[in-house]
Amino acid sequence: MSDTAASNRIPFVDYLVLDDGDPHLVAQECTSCGARYFDRRNACAACFGNEFRTVPVSTEGEVRSFTIVTFAAPGVDVPFVAAVVDCDGTSVKGNIINCAPNPDHVKLGMRVRLATTSMGADQHGVEAINYGFEPC
Repeated sequence: MSDTAASNRIPFVDYLVLDDGDPHLVAQECTSCGARYFDRRNACAACFGNEFRTVPVSTEGEVRSFTIVTFAAPGVDVPFVAAVVDCDGTSVKGNIINCAPNPDHVKLGMRVRLATTSMGADQHGVEAINYGFEPC
């Protein structure tokens, strides 16, 4: 990907990293107890520690829970699958994408990997990129 193409893409959330090769998520890990959180934290909810380090999150995982959403706010395409994925010990909430949103295709324990999807572009051609998980 060229530098121009990369500069025309921005992550939809701060914890999605696009600019150093393979897209991945990063978490804030408490240096006292190892609890992990997405986005900035002032204190750990588990131990009240206040020092964190940024750590990469595994790009593969297993579906631990999911629901098929059939009603949503106006403008949101339904149905879609919202899930909690265990990425090597880090729980990540995200949609299951590139997969039919029905129980014949989504299962508990299903192996998935991180994937990115475009949320659209602004009038300057800057594209917002979000993440989801797709079957392995």
